[in-house]
Amino acid sequence: MPDFTLVIGDKNYSSWSLRPWLLMTQAGIGFDEAGIRLRQPDTRQQILAHSPSAKVPALKHQGLLIWDSLAIAEYLAELFPHRHLWPRDVAARARARSISAEMHSGFQALRSHLPMDIIGRHPGKGLEAEGVAGDIERVRHIWRDTRSQYGAGGPFLFGPFGIADAMFAPVVSRFTTYDVPVDAQCRAYMEAVWNLPAMRKWIEGARAQMNAYGTG
Repeated sequence: MPDFTLVIGDKNYSSWSLRPWLLMTQAGIGFDEAGIRLRQPDTRQQILAHSPSAKVPALKHQGLLIWDSLAIAEYLAELFPHRHLWPRDVAARARARSISAEMHSGFQALRSHLPMDIIGRHPGKGLEAEGVAGDIERVRHIWRDTRSQYGAGGPFLFGPFGIADAMFAPVVSRFTTYDVPVDAQCRAYMEAVWNLPAMRKWIEGARAQMNAYGTG
């Protein structure tokens, strides 16, 4: 039985849950999954039974509780240094932490007007809302600039898949759902994330959940 339990929300909607789930699955870190259905009258109470923040995700490990996606990622990086979840190079690692923190705290217009709906398709919806164009251009710049400087070793932001890619995976989903225009370099990066075995597994899980709920 795995030492880890990851508490997550609905796979179609919970962008924050996707991040550590994708990271752990792709890195081969075994865990038990505890799902909580969102947007229900008792959702808050259900989450509070696991996490004091009343938000998902939360990671349980040997009596410890770690909540917040980025905190979980940092904890895993410390536990599994040989998996190199952050880049090995100090300059690349600093960049990875910077863009991950920016993703964590910013892009409010993008979050508000282009919510994650991983199996939905809503071309163009929300793209004209205030602040969205600026957020989109910033994401595209981050992807292009990081890939150009640090991505020679593979198809992801820093070559191999890592924490920064997990942090931006829900944005890849949003860009796909809302058909956000991207250039060839960004498209190649999006396709690499979208076709990850772990990402495909999450998407199939989202589809199965929505079918079970009778809304997909």
